[in-house]
Amino acid sequence: MKPTQSAHLNAASPMPVQSGTTRRRWMQMAGASLGVAAASQWQPATSNAAESTDPDRPLNLAIIGVANRGASNVAGVKSQNLTALCDVDENYLQAASKQFPKARLYRDYREMIREEGELDGVVISTPDHHHAPATIRAIESGLHVYCEKPLTHTVAEARAIRLAAKEAGVVTQMGTQIHAGSNYRRVVEMIQDGVIGNVTRVHVWVGKGWGATELPSPKGEAPSNVDWDLWLGPAPKIAYTPGLHPASWRRYRAYGAGTLGDMGCHYVDLPFWALGLHLPSSIVADGAPPSDDYCPTGLKVRYHFDATDHHDEIDLIWYDGDRSPKELEGISVPGSGVLFVGDKGMMIATYGSYTLLPKEKFADFKPAAPRIAESIGHHQEWIQAIRGQGTPLCQFDYSGPLTETVLLGTVAHQCGRELKFNASDMVCVGDDAATALLSKDYREGWSVDAAATAKA
Repeated sequence: MKPTQSAHLNAASPMPVQSGTTRRRWMQMAGASLGVAAASQWQPATSNAAESTDPDRPLNLAIIGVANRGASNVAGVKSQNLTALCDVDENYLQAASKQFPKARLYRDYREMIREEGELDGVVISTPDHHHAPATIRAIESGLHVYCEKPLTHTVAEARAIRLAAKEAGVVTQMGTQIHAGSNYRRVVEMIQDGVIGNVTRVHVWVGKGWGATELPSPKGEAPSNVDWDLWLGPAPKIAYTPGLHPASWRRYRAYGAGTLGDMGCHYVDLPFWALGLHLPSSIVADGAPPSDDYCPTGLKVRYHFDATDHHDEIDLIWYDGDRSPKELEGISVPGSGVLFVGDKGMMIATYGSYTLLPKEKFADFKPAAPRIAESIGHHQEWIQAIRGQGTPLCQFDYSGPLTETVLLGTVAHQCGRELKFNASDMVCVGDDAATALLSKDYREGWSVDAAATAKA
């Protein structure tokens, strides 16, 4: 598909540990290194992207998905030169073009990536099933990528995207905006400093639910403003189904991954960062009856992480929807949050606050001086790294394994049994059916592993 008429008119891996380094000392080093990341030097990739280290030249960016979550990301990068906008919804596209009248307009991001020759990077805010197809095409064109969470729709896609980005040397960032918050930094420092001792158990819960109990019914023709075939993209072709666009797609497996896919990368991010987690060795899930079509109304997942040089064995338990707890470890908990359980105490953390328990033990506690530098902003981390200044903290080397972990919970729920995960080979040991669910099929023209030769 060509640009719309108006386009022509307006024209983790874990840090290596030195011999003799203690776990706690490694955690302190890891936190400190993340804190000074903004002062380190990132060498931009040699790619098809325009030379982008000149701090006085705005970056040439393309936006894929311009409304809803996309509108927030547009606001985060609008200081740059937004040269191309892409959305399957003409109403959203035209509204965005009023803000950026010189931007060229597209409905199909595959064409946009092929035709826009002076781009530095792309910002992707589509439904989950488009994340990897858009990202891999951008990477293969040498473009830097900011992609919303979860990074991908499947475990295999997350691995492929991470490796492709590393090979291409492009600057990446997953949209986990809370990672840039001050409270997360203070929690990471205290956990790594051993304030509550050695942590071997973490509870993570979200009191919301993106689930369903049946598929919505196809009905009639798509409205004229929506290119339904492009919205489906890599997913199986079905008749227009009201309600999927723009938000309820999260409830259905062909497009999203339910509440865990939506919120896992925000809340699991905190223990991932604080404890230096990478990938689990076993996963078992319990929830509403599994379906190949829709996501559960509630889910509980237990992830087990084997001991490493960075941490002892750790169990991380996730709860969402109607499985969200009101009490954990004998204490009342807020509607969403993280509970770290250590051998010297506990900590409840939310996006904006933390509480040390038991309160009487920590009544006189004074935190150490902050050592992890405040973020310059989640989008700015990515923009400045493209210019050679610093490293994004949610680059794909970090957010890829985080996404894999989150999505392994959805696979375990679908299978209804405990999975033993061989991370290096990316297989569920002795379970071919579960391993098959780590990946998926694509409609012709949308493949991730063959994106270099795919044609629109």
